Formats: sequence, C-alpha cells, structure tokens
Amino acid sequence: MRKFVFSVSFLVFLSTFLSAENSYSLRAVYGWATIKDLGEVLAGKWSPTHKQYKVYSLDGGKLLYKDINDWPLDLYLKGGLNYYDEDIYKDSYGADIYLKIVWNIDFWNNRIRLGAGEGVSYTTRLLEIERLDSIEKDSPTSKFLNYLDFSLDFDVGRLVRYKPLEDSYLGVAIKHRSGVFGLYNGVHGGSNYNCFYIEKNF
Repeated sequence: MRKFVFSVSFLVFLSTFLSAENSYSLRAVYGWATIKDLGEVLAGKWSPTHKQYKVYSLDGGKLLYKDINDWPLDLYLKGGLNYYDEDIYKDSYGADIYLKIVWNIDFWNNRIRLGAGEGVSYTTRLLEIERLDSIEKDSPTSKFLNYLDFSLDFDVGRLVRYKPLEDSYLGVAIKHRSGVFGLYNGVHGGSNYNCFYIEKNF
C-alpha cells in the first residue's frame, strides 16, 4: 500500500508541471485478487476473497484518436508493468499491452470517464490466484493470457475547481486475465483484480 501512496503523491506532484496537451497518460494502480468471475465483479460483487494477493502497476498510454466520429470517445494504446505481491509465495512480475477506448461524459463542468481495454498479458510465473482457479475448473494455466481492463473515474481538478489538477483522475478498475474459454493455451479460467487508481493525462 505504501508503494501505491508514493505513486499517487508523485503523480499529484507531477501534475502541476506537466503540459495540458493530453496526448499521453500515466496511471498508478493498487488492487487485490478475487476468485469471483468477471461477470460477478462487473455486477458489483467486489468482496476481497483473496486480498492477500495484491497487484501494483504503472501504466502509460498514447492517445491514438480523439473524439472518434465526433463522439466523446478517445482511443489509447497502453502498456503496463505489474508487480504481483503473492503473500507467502514467490512474487511475480508482469506486463500488459492493450488498446483502450474511453467514453468522456461531461456535465456541470465535471467529467466522468468509462473505459474498456483489450489486449494481452504476460507474467514471469503462474499467479497463485490463477492456480486456485485452475484447480476449481480443472483447467491448465498459462503465463501468457488475454487481458481486459475496465475502468470508471472522475476528474479531480474539475470537481474541486483547481486548474493544476485538471485531467487528473481518481477511479476504480478491474484488471482481468483469462484464456477466453480455451482460446489461449487451453485455459478456461484466469484472474480478476479489483483496483483503485490515479491517472494523469498530459
């Protein structure tokens, strides 16, 4: 948790110096694992069934298209580095690369964003939460899997009416790795991490 707090403080400090062109993004994430399926998590069942398995990540992104077809939709290419704190087991590292579409909802001079990303993910060792899931589903496991990223956040600067913090977002996210029903290496399971994050566009 201290690593996440440090990342948040660093991004807030950085936000007063970064330009406002918004072509890039930087996100610091803290999350914990759950054995629940993706559908359950998306339905709001965020119970920390395996809170001892944590993830810390730093994602960077490049804006590819803004306001697609004059809709408030932005498309990013993103990549992330992950540190998986596996409690009593050996820790793991990972990397994600994905395309993410963000829907900007503006109202009363505020902004809320909904995001959905899809790509691939690799870890240096099999994650314990995925091993537990594979036992339950009698499925193989893999270091290389499909990756989904769902997020909801709000613009802190616009909310508190503080210009230097505009385009700084606080939010929640789901980091999801899976085999897409066996498409990736025969894997029929995966993992979900419920996350909090701060993101800065610059």
